Amino acid sequence: MSKSQDDEVPDEVENQFILRLPLEHASAVRNLIRSQSVDIKDKLKIDLSPDRRHAVVEVEDVQLAGKLVDLPCVTESLKTHDKETFYKTADISQMLVCTADGDLHPSPEEPAASTDPNVIRKNEREREKKGVWKHGITPPLKNVRKKRFRKTKRKVPDVKEMEEISSTENTESPDVEKEVRRLLHSDAEAVSTRWEVIAEDGTKEIESQGSIPGFVISSGMNSYKQSHISSVMEIQKQICKKEKKLHEIQKKAQRQKDLIMKVENLTLKNHFQSVLEQLQVQEKRKNEKLISLQEKLQRFQKK
Repeated sequence: MSKSQDDEVPDEVENQFILRLPLEHASAVRNLIRSQSVDIKDKLKIDLSPDRRHAVVEVEDVQLAGKLVDLPCVTESLKTHDKETFYKTADISQMLVCTADGDLHPSPEEPAASTDPNVIRKNEREREKKGVWKHGITPPLKNVRKKRFRKTKRKVPDVKEMEEISSTENTESPDVEKEVRRLLHSDAEAVSTRWEVIAEDGTKEIESQGSIPGFVISSGMNSYKQSHISSVMEIQKQICKKEKKLHEIQKKAQRQKDLIMKVENLTLKNHFQSVLEQLQVQEKRKNEKLISLQEKLQRFQKK
């Protein structure tokens, strides 16, 4: 390999940015480019400042203030000679925004007097934020940095999910279990007790003075009876849940039946029928589980 080949300067990679001009100046530059005029360099000049963020753009002897901003994402630039085959030439990540009423020579920012690396990094981040462009390059992408790249929001659970979460937390939380044991122990030591079960609509379903059905609460209640009572309460809670879910499935099944009666399209009827069959299977399973829990509760109460 010859020396001249060793000293040969490699081809410079093409760097590109978007030039955004006011409407009248943009049309003038577009006409200059289409005319392929030789003196385009004299009619269009770009002078970047040392901070690489500000510039003075001259279009046909009219000076415009420009600011180099960072786009929300990279945009590919393509070239073509026959409008059929396209070649990628660069990744564009910056845009030079020009205005006629801007400051042509903004005062340079004073360097940070502090030598603390944390302060220096903070100042650099603030300078970078000033050069961030929050929009895209087309009108539909206005505020795209806030809309597209915003922080992911947590899904707000509905009422049903909130009830399931709260019931799970109450079941799994050791503090709640400890509090239940304390209350049962205090009930066992009390001279007399009174308890009641209130339905969701606010009506009293069961009310008792001094004892739970099938169990006598006395001052000498042992740990076996306490665990027995807690087991009964847990079964009753499960029965309430199963009844609620069974009621929901029955409502959905009734809705599917109504749709089958109303719809005339055979395909839709078949679809609704398959959904109805699935719901009927679920209803059967829930019924079996509910009957099993009720029998279990009766056995506990007879002990």
